[in-house]
Amino acid sequence: MSIAPEPDLTSALDAYSRIVTAVAADLTPHVAALEVTGHDGRSGAGSAVVVSADGLLLTNAHVVARAVRGRAVFSDGTEADVEVVGADPLSDLAVLRSRTATPPPATLGDAGTLRVGQLVVVVGNPLGLTGSVTAGVVSGLGRSLPTRDGRTARVVEDVIQTDAALNPGNSGGALADSSSRVVGINTAVAGWGLGLAVPINDTTRRIVGSLVSDGRVRRAYLGLVSTPAPLPAPLAERTGRRRGLRIVDVVPGSPADRSGLKAGDLVLEAGRRPVADAQSLQRLLFADAIGRPLPMTVHRRGAMVDVITLPTELTGAR
Repeated sequence: MSIAPEPDLTSALDAYSRIVTAVAADLTPHVAALEVTGHDGRSGAGSAVVVSADGLLLTNAHVVARAVRGRAVFSDGTEADVEVVGADPLSDLAVLRSRTATPPPATLGDAGTLRVGQLVVVVGNPLGLTGSVTAGVVSGLGRSLPTRDGRTARVVEDVIQTDAALNPGNSGGALADSSSRVVGINTAVAGWGLGLAVPINDTTRRIVGSLVSDGRVRRAYLGLVSTPAPLPAPLAERTGRRRGLRIVDVVPGSPADRSGLKAGDLVLEAGRRPVADAQSLQRLLFADAIGRPLPMTVHRRGAMVDVITLPTELTGAR
């Protein structure tokens, strides 16, 4: 004899299903299956999301690799020839431009509004698995994803962790909230039951803008590794702030090292602005910061210390 589920549970499951099916219906037309080919004949595959009315698509840099062109196939059978506008391995983002008409763009959201436990939906379009959809929750925020470009290593900050399953070929697809807004670009499977996505936020939009205008992203380099940290209670009361960035490591000989910054320092301000998370600092480290003094205020052994850093350009030699 089977036991019927409780009415409240049935209602909750029905509501959950309605949200997931609505997001899938909204987003699937805007997500393409992507095949790319380089000059050397090597090919790659993944997913891509239409992000502008003039045919720009966003995907992962590792999907594109060194490809120069490709083909995007949408769920309704529409095909579009695409060319690589620019790729940024250090954020694992790449921009493509369609040579022909595409479906309208998806709506982009803001990953800064996400909360742990919030429902998210993964929409991809891997070849052979058209319209792949999975759902789960935000398992963690502020995660870090190591990336590399040649000899340059970097950590993508504020990565979204989710338990929504990522099917093969979902890299470059959309991570969406319950209102069908794209809040991340799926980037990697880190382990069983663990998926990661590059967040859509102000920094991401700036990276995309640089790729569209210049085909690459120029960054300023400080040479420090940091992690968000709460302020000690007396300092929080004194400054009216709750969080800063704890410096975990300083690269010897780097601009941060030359300025006197040290592991253990708690960064409170950079460029005369409060710093509370990795994005607060990273948004300051683009091309216009190269070679320009960047004042920073840190808390060190009970004292406030002001330092002046001079960022250099991040190059593949590091």
